[in-house]
Amino acid sequence: MSIVGAAPAGGSRRRDRTHYLYLSVIAAVVAGIVVGLAAPGFAVELKPVGTGFVNLIKMMISPVIFCTIVLGIGSVTKAAKVGKVGGLALGYFLVMSTVALAIGLAVGNLLEPGGGLHLTAALAKSGHAQAVAGGAQSTTDFLLGMIPTTTFSALTEGKVLQTLLVALLAGFALQAMGPAGAPVLRGIEHVQRLVFRVMSMIMWVAPIGAFGAMAAVVGATGTAALKSLAVIMIGFYATCVLFVVVVLGALLRLVAGVNVFALLRYLGREFLLILSTSSSESALPRLIAKMEHLGVSRPVVGIAVPTGYSFNLDGTAIYLTMSSIFISEAMDKPMSIGEQLSLLVFMVIASKGAAGVTGAGLATLAGGLQSHKPALVDGVGLIVGIDRFMSEARALTNFAGNAVATVLIGHWTGELDADRAQRVLAGEEPFDERTLVDAHGGPIAAPEAVPAAPEADPVRSGTAAAA
Repeated sequence: MSIVGAAPAGGSRRRDRTHYLYLSVIAAVVAGIVVGLAAPGFAVELKPVGTGFVNLIKMMISPVIFCTIVLGIGSVTKAAKVGKVGGLALGYFLVMSTVALAIGLAVGNLLEPGGGLHLTAALAKSGHAQAVAGGAQSTTDFLLGMIPTTTFSALTEGKVLQTLLVALLAGFALQAMGPAGAPVLRGIEHVQRLVFRVMSMIMWVAPIGAFGAMAAVVGATGTAALKSLAVIMIGFYATCVLFVVVVLGALLRLVAGVNVFALLRYLGREFLLILSTSSSESALPRLIAKMEHLGVSRPVVGIAVPTGYSFNLDGTAIYLTMSSIFISEAMDKPMSIGEQLSLLVFMVIASKGAAGVTGAGLATLAGGLQSHKPALVDGVGLIVGIDRFMSEARALTNFAGNAVATVLIGHWTGELDADRAQRVLAGEEPFDERTLVDAHGGPIAAPEAVPAAPEADPVRSGTAAAA
């Protein structure tokens, strides 16, 4: 991962363009609500507009998952080679991501935010013909169905679990090849940049998709849709707050003796920066500098922070599972506990590819639904309409999770100066902004300390949180 402390002028312009996109999505959502309430009959007929955008997202599912998993496995290996810190970090990230996903499932089942919408029946006359899921499958049929006919058919037939299997095999095979596999990994990284460039282009038609999806849903269900959307947004925000304060806060206090509110206050400027840019990546250089100032050693910070930005996405994990439950309830196709648990396992792996580009999270969400209940994929269009309102909570939760993880890993490895941390958090040793400029103005951390995460593409800069 290449990290630059000060964004160039071109980078600022890129962020501004992204803001225009987000503003356009918000305007499209409002317009869709107005049309849905004023002309419900016409609004329902706009359903194919939202479906077309969802189909574009579905088109990118296999390449996004394949590239991110293959390169992600390479990053894990390189991180683990630095020893105890890398292995501990990766183990912690895996556990906390699973906990966040499980919490998202639990809250989603408790709130049932999509209950009562009956979208499938309401939109039947204009709905998109989904792939018909087969009858009840036995465990044997399910497992055999994960094996593709050919290596490349997994990437062309849209079967997500087959893509995941091929990606895992390819990733581990490239690891075993050692230096001989490096050119192939570089080639896949270039392909990934192309994939994310295409995804960026697709996201510029998101306002059109959001307008069609929102208008159709509001036209079919009236204010019930707005109430359900409000429930999932409020529930998501509340879940993120509880996760940070209760789960991460308790862990931080019990393990390292650090008050989570003091840590969050210490990172106040970074949270404001994330709110203004809707991107946790915009605060990444500052997080590295502040964690070092807090008393965590540079090698630990150099491993934990960049790796966490790829593999420790607590907010995104909660979003993926809560959105899945919402869609299944809204379309009157609730998932059984077994399906939810298998979805959780899928998301644990596939969510590692959700930090990349605007829309990668949507592709991961669609991929999970495609692998479990293809008839639910069209419901992703509804999430597009409210995704922008949830992106800040995802970004802030991801950022807080990585800050807490860095302190915990520093404590576990004996690389945290606890006395200095207490003084810094008490305000006795304030952070000097010039330190960030002088010591962190260029690429950060030695090559051996930072895993080669697939985030070097400048196209992806400033968009991980929104994914």
